[in-house]
Amino acid sequence: MGRVRSALSRPWTAVVLVGAAVAGAFGLYWFQPWKLWQDETVREALPEVTAAASTPPAGPAPGASATTPPAGPTTLASGELISHEHPTSGTVRFVRLADGSHVVRLERLDTSNGPDLHVWLTDAPVKEGRAGWHVFDDGAYVSLGKLKGNKGSQNYAVPEDVDPSRFTSVSIWCDRFDVSFGAAELAAV
Repeated sequence: MGRVRSALSRPWTAVVLVGAAVAGAFGLYWFQPWKLWQDETVREALPEVTAAASTPPAGPAPGASATTPPAGPTTLASGELISHEHPTSGTVRFVRLADGSHVVRLERLDTSNGPDLHVWLTDAPVKEGRAGWHVFDDGAYVSLGKLKGNKGSQNYAVPEDVDPSRFTSVSIWCDRFDVSFGAAELAAV
């Protein structure tokens, strides 16, 4: 009888072990826990758009205004990142470049690394604590791309068809788990 019981338990043991291995592999893929110990630092400068080289006029035409558009980037709004799901700090700036295009700039960003992190421009209010973790996908938002690194300074181009006046906050959004790692309310400068 001992041999029969032993032979019957082996297939179930193999099934359980294979199931546990598959579940473990899926869990590692889905959660990617090793990213909590891996930092990716990005150090991008604010983009400078240079106009096409041309010979400047000798002076303003008679009756013309001597004012010129700003030569460099202009910060339109900014805010400080607050923590949500993970400790997050740094500054967010919404910047208009000399050519009229816009970028969202993260400066001194410090957050946890994670799976499927994106930078979102949103119309949601920034709320402290757990109340703010899941609000950013409730209204209008634009994904500006995958987070380049969880530390440092980096730029994200805002698509030309986006009306900047419709958006009031930026979130470091984990698309895999639908949760904000951190966010900043944008206040006009």
